[in-house]
Amino acid sequence: MSEAEALILDRLQAHFDQQDAAAQIAVEGDGHHFQVRVVSGCFEGLRPLKRQQLIYAALGDAITSGAVHAVELQLLTPPEWDKAKVFHS
Repeated sequence: MSEAEALILDRLQAHFDQQDAAAQIAVEGDGHHFQVRVVSGCFEGLRPLKRQQLIYAALGDAITSGAVHAVELQLLTPPEWDKAKVFHS
């Protein structure tokens, strides 16, 4: 795991530990571009933009400092993740 991947993972875990300790967080990347998947009950009832805002709030200074350049987000509730897993099986 790269230093930037670890930074993203640490920031998101710290953020979600306060709100949803059961959140599942996965980070992959090449050092500049990252794919982030978060599965959390916190997203229930939230529109995609609000979900993104929650993530960007947790990663804000890492993004503005340039430590994290591009992030592709997959932000799902547990039921949405269950459906996605069945669809991709």
